[in-house]
Amino acid sequence: MTIDVKICGLSTAETVAAAVEGGAKYVGFVFYPPSPRMVTPEEADALAAGVPKHVNKVGLAVNPDDKTLREIVSGGFLDMLQLHGSEVPERVAEIKARFGLPVIKCVFVDKPEDVEIAQTYEAAADMLLFDALAPGGSQGGAALPGGNALAFDWNLIHGRTWKKPWLLAGGLNVGNLETAIATSGARAVDVSSGVEISHGVKCPDKIRAFLELAGTLPAD
Repeated sequence: MTIDVKICGLSTAETVAAAVEGGAKYVGFVFYPPSPRMVTPEEADALAAGVPKHVNKVGLAVNPDDKTLREIVSGGFLDMLQLHGSEVPERVAEIKARFGLPVIKCVFVDKPEDVEIAQTYEAAADMLLFDALAPGGSQGGAALPGGNALAFDWNLIHGRTWKKPWLLAGGLNVGNLETAIATSGARAVDVSSGVEISHGVKCPDKIRAFLELAGTLPAD
């Protein structure tokens, strides 16, 4: 078994193609206006048109209301939703039931107590995602909660057993991926800033290099 990869924050046809051709299992589109990676549902729909069915198309939102979610899912091109804010377990379950899509819930990790919080989402979410806590933020409370090129202490999740599959995120790149996998035990990872040439600008060559490396790393 090799490492599954999600490339998040894609916004151009060229970078979507690099992700798909490189073997990404998930491609992510960000629907959060403060983010430099923001795309509209119409833009994401066009980008998703070239993504084969075996690649999961994920829509990321931060504390979305139902109106926002209806706009995101109206095109019918998404396979999953990713909640990257301070959504409580009850809200996660509500969104999953109301919109009929599997949900990835992000949990921000800075201390051991944050890892315990993740357990409260296992009944509601289909997957968990562990990301670094943004500076000055709480669980999802930062203005830009993800994509900040920050890593957390991977030892905090080392050896833990989860009822749901999970992804490791936060500051990953080709320079630290192997250590991150070995330390955390992750079988799937999510990368955004680590494949960019500037904040919010993805690089096809970096995407391909990251995926190539991930393909050589066996999961435990």
